[in-house]
Amino acid sequence: MEIKIFKPTFQYTDKTVKYLNKITEARTIIMNSPLIPKWEVSLRKRALLTNAHSSTAIEGNILSLEEVTALSEGRDIMVKRKDKQEVLNYLEMLDKIPKFAKIIPFKKSDFLKIHKIIVNNTLKDPEDEGRFRTRQVVVGNKYTGEIVFKPPQTKKVSELVDRFLNWLNLTTINNLSPVIAAGITHYEIVRIHPFVDGNGRTARIIATLILYKSGFDTKRFFALDDYYDQDRARYYNTLKNIDQNTLDLTDWLEYFTEGLLISIETVKKRVIGLSKDIKILKEQGQVALNERQMKIVEFILKNGKITNKNVRELFGLSNRVALDVLNKLIKLKVIETKGKGSGIHYTLR
Repeated sequence: MEIKIFKPTFQYTDKTVKYLNKITEARTIIMNSPLIPKWEVSLRKRALLTNAHSSTAIEGNILSLEEVTALSEGRDIMVKRKDKQEVLNYLEMLDKIPKFAKIIPFKKSDFLKIHKIIVNNTLKDPEDEGRFRTRQVVVGNKYTGEIVFKPPQTKKVSELVDRFLNWLNLTTINNLSPVIAAGITHYEIVRIHPFVDGNGRTARIIATLILYKSGFDTKRFFALDDYYDQDRARYYNTLKNIDQNTLDLTDWLEYFTEGLLISIETVKKRVIGLSKDIKILKEQGQVALNERQMKIVEFILKNGKITNKNVRELFGLSNRVALDVLNKLIKLKVIETKGKGSGIHYTLR
């Protein structure tokens, strides 16, 4: 039986190539710049919060970035339950990207799990959470009633998703720039519109997942969704204006790469500003931390210190293993020991 595969159509324009080259240059500077761990945590947190705020705002969520930050810190705020839940869901899904990146091959069930997390407890009918749409929907202007886009027939959704996932799981996708692969993914999910609601957020999450999985954004510094949110009209128009007969993605990918370039240039300026003229960092170079080590740094930044007991409780480790984890961070000159006896704790250097 022949496996049917989605085959995207596009051309590299002069602008797209220029943007891709500039993206590569900026990314190289970012990934090779000497940064102390607390700055990495700060940049990462800023990107995650901005992504959560912007991606939900594009679809009508009214929470400000400050309110999103408050929610991420566990503080309660007086807002509509749905707006609050949408942001909490998106933050949860962003946090789970490294987990989903390990899944090979990426299956339809994984696709549905992502949607369920994103829309959990926000839809009129809970049965629509993590399930392909069972009825025809249209994308329209809620103010004028104008139909902007009519997605494929409901009966075609499952097959179209299969074709897309077959393409996504092909090793040949590795020959594509991760930026181009993410851009194609973003559009194809929006085009299929496999769900009653949450299609845009799902598309943006899986595009972000591709950038992480490919090694493009392992440090998770980039807030691509902010670019779309700043000019929603252009975002929607670019999506809407793709010829549904040819499905040529050339114009969309030119727009997508431009957006990622603007996002990455913003991060580059911050990174250069942080690491400029710092002698000790130039001598020491980068300190590469894994996910567990970054969480320890985040804990210290939030609480001022961490103990062996804290590490054991955070990760479910034995006393010996927790001590080994802390000693590695001491050797990396990230943390230092304070106190004596039962009062021993660890702070950032």
